[in-house]
Amino acid sequence: MGNLFGNGKKKSSMGNEKISFVLADRMRPRSLDEIIGQDDILGAGKPLRRMIESDDITSLILWGPPGSGKTTIAHIIAKMTGMDFLSHSAVLSSIGEIKKIFAQAERNLYLYGRRSILFIDEIHRFNKAQQDAFLPYVEKGTIILIGATTENPSFEVISPLLSRVQVFVLNPLEPKHIREIIIRALTDEERGLGRDKNHIEDDALELISNVSSGDARFALNIVELADKMAGEKKITVETITEILQRERILYDRTGEEHYNIISALHKSIRDSDPDGALYWLARMLEGGEDRRYILRRLIRMAIEDVGLADPNALLIAVAGQQAFDFIGYPEGDLALAEVAVYLAYAPKSNSIYTALHKALADVKKF
Repeated sequence: MGNLFGNGKKKSSMGNEKISFVLADRMRPRSLDEIIGQDDILGAGKPLRRMIESDDITSLILWGPPGSGKTTIAHIIAKMTGMDFLSHSAVLSSIGEIKKIFAQAERNLYLYGRRSILFIDEIHRFNKAQQDAFLPYVEKGTIILIGATTENPSFEVISPLLSRVQVFVLNPLEPKHIREIIIRALTDEERGLGRDKNHIEDDALELISNVSSGDARFALNIVELADKMAGEKKITVETITEILQRERILYDRTGEEHYNIISALHKSIRDSDPDGALYWLARMLEGGEDRRYILRRLIRMAIEDVGLADPNALLIAVAGQQAFDFIGYPEGDLALAEVAVYLAYAPKSNSIYTALHKALADVKKF
């Protein structure tokens, strides 16, 4: 899209990794130094890097947008610490399965002195009762819990669990980071596409970098498909445009893609990117997403991300919901578009969110 507005379950030994045929998996960073765009937490002397290098890992939650490196960091932690590593998705795993893992971790700890890392992808998908089950094992140190989430943990993770873990925020990858990742994949002859000797037009590289919305996995999937389509020719803008028109249109309203796309919409609004906001909104609308779900999320963004920087944002978001209820589908979709673009343009402030949580913390202390 042009510039419209101007501006599964796995168990891993970590030492014997299987070869993947998917480019995004093959190019997954193998060390902290290979990770791009997360210097705030993994740069020299930064807290998470110190924890990993000193082998002093505690339970933690990695909060960041899709494709920012949450799973990669968990794998590297397991590799560097040498702990048993168990990986599950909250989407695919029942709490019964997780409890079996707890029992196994207890046996490993008490019989063999081995500690276990339990990585839970999309931990926010577990409900309150399911999250409660983690508490005794995290508190006793039976497991090191690493949870990954695209959602704000303060809203989606229960307070007792949140108080027992450290939260690290991953930055959205910028277009320059995506470009670096793509170039690395196209030139790496061992794990990437370097043997194909394909080149990419600058405009095509720029297009992928911008439309990926910081999702390295998405960018590499597009590059891999473009490489196959290009054959021995250059990867062109036309090739990328053709892929974008037909890829990722399938939309699972109850699966991972549902959460990835709403997170991408949230990120675009938070980053004041109206083009991105409209693109991801259109993806949701085209996929048949519940309009009222989108409106509820937009109202939340108006409160959480815009806040007092523009109090009218909340009024606009609520008015958008009322307009949709009054007009209905399909004309009412314009109300959603207007709200999304308004929020993207609006100045941002999370002062209300921060102040409320500080006040709640004070109340709990006293």
